[in-house]
Amino acid sequence: MGNSIYGIGVSGLAAAQAGLLTTGHNISNVNTPGYSRQEALQAARQPQFTGGGYIGQGVNVTSVRRVYSDFLATQTLQSQAAASHLDTYNTELGQLSNLFSDATNGLAPALSDFFAGVNAVAAHPADIPSRQALVSSAQSLVSRFQTLNQQLDDTRAGINSQVASTVGNVNALASDIASLNHRIAVGYANGGGQPPNDLLDQRDDLLMQLNQQLGATSVTQSDGSVNVFLANGQAIVVGEESFKLTAAPDPTDPRALQVGLQTGATVLNFNAGDLSGGSLGGLLAYRANVLDTTQNSLGRIAIGVAQSFNDQHKLGIDLNGQLGTDFFKAPVPHVQSSVSNTGSANLSATLASASALTTSDYSLRYNAGSYTLTRLSDNTQQTFATLPQTVDGVSIVLASGTPANGDSFLIQPTRFAAGEIRVVSSDATRIAAGAPIRTAVTTTNTGSGQISQGSVSSAYPASPLASTLTLSYSSATGLSGFPAGQPITVTLGSASTSYPAGSSVPYTDGATISFGGISISINGTPANGDSFTVGPNTSGSGDNRNANLLAGVQSATVLANGTASLGDAYGQLVSFVGNNAHQAQVENDAQAKLLSQAQQAQQGVSGVNLDEEAANLQRYQQAYQAAGKVLVTANAMFDAILEIARG
Repeated sequence: MGNSIYGIGVSGLAAAQAGLLTTGHNISNVNTPGYSRQEALQAARQPQFTGGGYIGQGVNVTSVRRVYSDFLATQTLQSQAAASHLDTYNTELGQLSNLFSDATNGLAPALSDFFAGVNAVAAHPADIPSRQALVSSAQSLVSRFQTLNQQLDDTRAGINSQVASTVGNVNALASDIASLNHRIAVGYANGGGQPPNDLLDQRDDLLMQLNQQLGATSVTQSDGSVNVFLANGQAIVVGEESFKLTAAPDPTDPRALQVGLQTGATVLNFNAGDLSGGSLGGLLAYRANVLDTTQNSLGRIAIGVAQSFNDQHKLGIDLNGQLGTDFFKAPVPHVQSSVSNTGSANLSATLASASALTTSDYSLRYNAGSYTLTRLSDNTQQTFATLPQTVDGVSIVLASGTPANGDSFLIQPTRFAAGEIRVVSSDATRIAAGAPIRTAVTTTNTGSGQISQGSVSSAYPASPLASTLTLSYSSATGLSGFPAGQPITVTLGSASTSYPAGSSVPYTDGATISFGGISISINGTPANGDSFTVGPNTSGSGDNRNANLLAGVQSATVLANGTASLGDAYGQLVSFVGNNAHQAQVENDAQAKLLSQAQQAQQGVSGVNLDEEAANLQRYQQAYQAAGKVLVTANAMFDAILEIARG
C-alpha cells in the first residue's frame, strides 16, 4: 500500500506538471502566427484488483493534443486563397480604372480636340493657322494614344516582375513544406505515433502563406506528411519532395511571362485558367481577362481613327491641288511565330477592314495539312485548307516557307496599334480639305436643270479625271458624254440600273449617276442641248467639301461592323474597365468578410484564450499541490509503520 500511494502521488505530480507545462507553452505562444493551443490529455491507470475490489493506481498523460479543426482550417485556407486573388485583382483594376476615367488625361478630350481642329479647317479651309492647329491636335491625339499604351505596357512589365517574384516565393514555400513533411514523419515515428504539434502548426502556417501566393489544396498521408496540389491538379509537394514552378516568356508571346511546372528536363506550361487563387492567380486573371482586352480595345480605336480618316482624306485634294495621301501612319497586325516551331513558314497579316476588327488575339496552328484559327476571346475555331484567309477584318498570308505539324502562331491585330500610330506629315498645306472634282451648269442652258456638287468614292483615286467632261442632255437619248471604259449606274431610291461604258443613259430627275468612282445627280427639267460639266478640281483653296466629310468621321459608325463610332468604342472601353473595377471591389469586400469570419471561427477553436489559460494555471497548480500532499501523507504513513516495527 505504501508503494502504491507513492506511485499515485507521483503520477498526480507528473500529470499536473504536464498541464502546467502545456498551459505555459500556450501562454508563451499567444502571439505566434499559426499556433494552435494545446491541452494535456489524461487517463486513469489500470486499477489493481484486491479482495475488496479494484483500487486505482493513479493517472497517465496519454498525449498532448493540438486543439484543431480540419474543416475550419480548410475553409480558412480556401478563403485566404480567394481573398488574396481578389485583392490583387481589385488593386490592379483600380489603377486601370483611374487611368481611363481621368476626364483630363483620358483619350476622349484628345479626340474631341482633334475633331474640333477638323471643323475649324472646314470653317476656314484656306487658313494656314487653322490647318497648323489641326496638325498639332493630331499630334496631341497620337501622343495621348502612345502615353496610354505605354502605361499599359508598364503595367504589363510590372505584372511580369510580380509573377516572377511570386513564383520564387511559391517555390521556397513548397520546399519548406516538403522539409517539414520529413521532420513530421520522423516525429510521428520516433514518438510512437504521438503528433509533433508545433511542427504541424509551422506547416499549416506555411500552407496559409502558400495560399496567399497561389491557391492550393493539401491531402494528409498516413505518415503525417501532406501532398499539395494546385487548382489544376498538378502536385507541387509530394511527401518529402517539392517541384518547382517556372516563369519564362510565353513561346508565342515573349512580352508575357508564362507559369509552368518543371518536370525533369521539361516544363509543363499552364494557361491563366489553370491557376486560380492567391496573388499569382489574381495577376494572371487580370492580365488575361482585363489588361489584354483593354490594350486591344485601345489599339482598335487607334486603327479606327487612322484608317477611317485616311480613307476619307485620300478622297480630297490639298492646297496644291494634289490628291490627299495617308494623314496617319496606320498600324498593322502583328504575327509572332512560336519559338518551338520546326517548320520554315513565315506568316504575315494585313488589315482588311477596321470595321470588322474585334478586340481579340488569335492563335493559328498547323496540323495534318490544315490550319486551325482560334479566336482567343471566346475560343471560336475555324479550319482552313490554305492561306490566305480573311477573318474579322484581318487577312492572314503565308509569306514564305512551309509549316510543320504542330507549328503555331499568335496573331495580334490591335495589341500594338496605339503605340504605333503616327502623323505622317506636319505640312499644313497637305491637308486635303477640298473635293477632287467640280461640277457646273453651262451658262447657255435654257432649262432648269441643276447638277449637284458631286462626290467621289474609294475607286476614284485609281482613275482620276484628267480633263473636264461635258454631259449633254437630249430628250430623245437622255444624258451622253460619259467616259469610255467606265460603266455607269443610275440609282433612284433602292433601285439601280447599270449601263455600258460610254453609252447614253435615260434622264431621271434626282437620280444618282455613278461612274469611275464619281457620283452626281441632276435635278429639274433640262432643255434639249443643255449641258453640265464634271471636271478635276485644280485647287483646294477655299474648298471645304472634303473637310466636312472628314469631320463626319467623328460620328460615323466605323467600328464593330458598322455599329459603333470612335466615341462609342472608347465609351465601351471605359465602361468595360469601370464595370470590372466595380465588380472586383464588391467581390473583394465580400471575400474579405468571409475570410475574417473563417479566421474568427478557426481562432474560436484553436486560438489561445489568456483568461482560460490563467484559470488552467490555477487548476493545475492546485492539483500539483494536492498531489504533493498525497506524497506527504504517504511519507507519514511509512514513518508510522517504522515506529511500530521498532517498538
